[in-house]
Amino acid sequence: MKSASADVRWVSSEKMHLTLKFFGNIEESRIDSIFEAIKGPVRGAKPFQISVRGTGAFPSLKGPRVIWMGLVDREGVLIPLQKEVEVSLEKVGFEREDRPFRAHLTLGRVRSNRGKEELIRKVEKYREEEIGEFQVEKIILFKSDLAPSGPIYTLLKEIKLGEG
Repeated sequence: MKSASADVRWVSSEKMHLTLKFFGNIEESRIDSIFEAIKGPVRGAKPFQISVRGTGAFPSLKGPRVIWMGLVDREGVLIPLQKEVEVSLEKVGFEREDRPFRAHLTLGRVRSNRGKEELIRKVEKYREEEIGEFQVEKIILFKSDLAPSGPIYTLLKEIKLGEG
């Protein structure tokens, strides 16, 4: 897709991640309560495989803003885990996300309409493509700072699935 002449800010592979919950700007003093809230659900889940399958765009392919790769959880662990995390965080004062959870990896953010048609064709080409799979073994709480070159992620805390 990068070969398309589209105006997209592509995410580097080392910054790709699956977001279970986005917090926005929060006070640093809340980090411990977030960690404590998600510890139970995360430690109660076993490590699992995720398949990377297909590509698409948010909000739609005709008007793409975000280009993504889809994630498929054949073991049925991810969705219940995400829901448990959401419920646990609601108990410590974080509102539930009103949009349904859609497991994906962001590939890039479209900045303008330049090259949009070519980009759409490339996204459609891989719409059903089986890309690979990976093992989910931990949940990481990241701090994200926006910089001109893109977000800078700092690991704050990490919890291994099934531990404890």
